[in-house]
Amino acid sequence: MDHKDLFRAISEKKSFLCIGLDSELEKLPPSLRKAKDPVLEFNKRIIDSTHKYAVAYKPNTAFYESMGAGGWKTLESTLDYIKTRYPGIFVIADAKRGDIGNTSKMYARAFFETMDFDAVTVAPYMGEDSVAPFLEYTGKWVILLVLTSNKGADDFQYHNEDGLMLYERVLTLSSRWGTLNNLMYVVGATRAEMLKEIRQIVPDHFLLVPGVGAQGGSLGDVARYGMTGKCGLLVNSSRAIIFADSSENFDKTAGEKARETQMEMEASLAVHKLI
Repeated sequence: MDHKDLFRAISEKKSFLCIGLDSELEKLPPSLRKAKDPVLEFNKRIIDSTHKYAVAYKPNTAFYESMGAGGWKTLESTLDYIKTRYPGIFVIADAKRGDIGNTSKMYARAFFETMDFDAVTVAPYMGEDSVAPFLEYTGKWVILLVLTSNKGADDFQYHNEDGLMLYERVLTLSSRWGTLNNLMYVVGATRAEMLKEIRQIVPDHFLLVPGVGAQGGSLGDVARYGMTGKCGLLVNSSRAIIFADSSENFDKTAGEKARETQMEMEASLAVHKLI
């Protein structure tokens, strides 16, 4: 899936919604607790009820790794379910990997060969040689962490040296490593006003924007500051959709919440004359 394919999916669904499958076992409805694989059953029902409104899903691997070998099996089964039942939906491994070259090569193999994810989130701290192995895969994407929404982001990301903040240096250098078809960036929605400056450095790259919903980010602000002539946005919502309801009807509620978000996105796309 390349840049044009992503925009085509956005145009067809009138949505740039990515749903985070941060499926924490302790938060699942009690009715699922006795299932053979409660998280997988939860994910399937969430996916079935929201796939019409989402162009991407993003399992955060920490919630699966924490369950050991069984958790990895659940992650693989979730990925297979999406790929088999709803082909064409973009699936991101939110793994935040990044290490020396030969180790990154193994991480890339894990997520792009052993598991057929479309994209993986990568930390850029160790530089180009730690990112390059992921970029070697045709048709796959690196989503580079640039500007996050957590409090600790202020510790490093806004460090200013010679008039250039660290996140600006990351954008400037890394944009030379890949292309519009294999490199996008994570920018937190709670820093939406920074999107205007970010677009001056990477005017056309896709941005993955978490933080809308439970974390308080504004979808309107993200679209206002970050949207391009080809949309250029994947906006993620996790808890506000998947944990909107803890009753037996959790999947129906999730579908309703996803639909509400999609409708707001459709309005933004219309304002920007993209649909």
